[in-house]
Amino acid sequence: MTTTTYLLEHAWVGERVEPGVVVDVEDGVITAVTLRDRSSSPEAEPRPLQPDHVLLGLTIPGLANCHSHAFHRALRGRTQRGRGTFWTWRDQMYVVAGRLDPDSYFELARATYREMVAAGITAVGEFHYLHHQQDGAPYADPNAMGHALLEAAREAGIRITLLDTLYLSSGFGEPPHGVQVRYSDGSAQAWAERVAAIDAGPGARVGAALHSVRAVPRDALEHVARTHQDVLHVHLSEQVAENEACQAAYGVTPTRLLAAHGLLRPTTTLVHATHLTPADITLIGEASAYVDFCPTTERDLGDGVGPSRHLADAGARLTLGSDSHAVIDLFEEMRAVELDERLATMRRGHWSAAELLTAATATGHASLGWADAGSIAVGQRADLVTLDLASPRTAGTGTDEHAVVFAASAGDVVQVIADGHLVHTRDQVGEIGRELDRVLKAVHA
Repeated sequence: MTTTTYLLEHAWVGERVEPGVVVDVEDGVITAVTLRDRSSSPEAEPRPLQPDHVLLGLTIPGLANCHSHAFHRALRGRTQRGRGTFWTWRDQMYVVAGRLDPDSYFELARATYREMVAAGITAVGEFHYLHHQQDGAPYADPNAMGHALLEAAREAGIRITLLDTLYLSSGFGEPPHGVQVRYSDGSAQAWAERVAAIDAGPGARVGAALHSVRAVPRDALEHVARTHQDVLHVHLSEQVAENEACQAAYGVTPTRLLAAHGLLRPTTTLVHATHLTPADITLIGEASAYVDFCPTTERDLGDGVGPSRHLADAGARLTLGSDSHAVIDLFEEMRAVELDERLATMRRGHWSAAELLTAATATGHASLGWADAGSIAVGQRADLVTLDLASPRTAGTGTDEHAVVFAASAGDVVQVIADGHLVHTRDQVGEIGRELDRVLKAVHA
């Protein structure tokens, strides 16, 4: 077995930045991490070193984008025009959803995932509900759309957790209509049977998602609670209108409804979690559930600012996603959590840079079922994202995690290694932009 040795000029290891870190990699896994410049052991002789690669800059673990709708990338720069609401935005999203087939979905997803890789993202949670043909009939391969996403991720060099999504209702018992018929399998049992047939392939896994409590009736919630114990994601309380409709239908909040059906678990990720009561926050914290915040989407849609700090203090675990891809930049998502809290409370200092970077790396990967990723440590997947410390954004900011969270952007990513393989260098950015331009023109033609 061949060992590849990397010398990292600076690296975030053990929740602090260290200089002169040596990382050995075998078969895509980190087998040794040596801190060469540790002053605590001045008598220790550094080992002789002839590294295979020297990574100049600041290297962090790969980032985890825990909430993606790949096809929403086609909406960037279009749905931001003029006024409107989440619901008028949704109508525009439905137009794009109605146009895609497995081939065009693959092209759009591959280009979108390449943009993610260029931003330092090595794993994505794809919240996938665009399942069937335009009239709701299955494709010859009932998972053709899901397999398109899996192949797109493989070609882009990003790990994927395909969060195949249960969607049965347009809203608290109303049947799907329009493009929504593409989303529905008709029953929870039929959905589960289709998902069981997905061939994930290497570098991928299949999880489950509930679109929302408005789209999944109570009996289907019961079915999922009985049959699914692993990774589960669900949109939760993104809109006040969703909370009000749930109260009218069931007399409880969406959070309490999930809790009543045994779906608040340590393996559950609640996406958005924006409009919560104090009792909701307590339930989520007691369950030690993940909460996935997507600040660039939440502000783009005017959703509101979720109670991230209250949730974490109650016991929830923060992760991050780019959701609608109005922006694909997890550095922006990290700092937005803190900056949005400042706006909401008129106080500073809610989240440390280390907490936010952990949310975007180790915690995020764990919520997607990749507990062996997200840290530069022995036994972890060799995901190494190197940032330029001399860009117009990062110059003079120092070499600690504050430079990562509060100064860097996706444009500062120099190169990306995922599972020990080089999957991106900065000179590919122009090519990715041209691919996106070509694909998006075809989608909107």
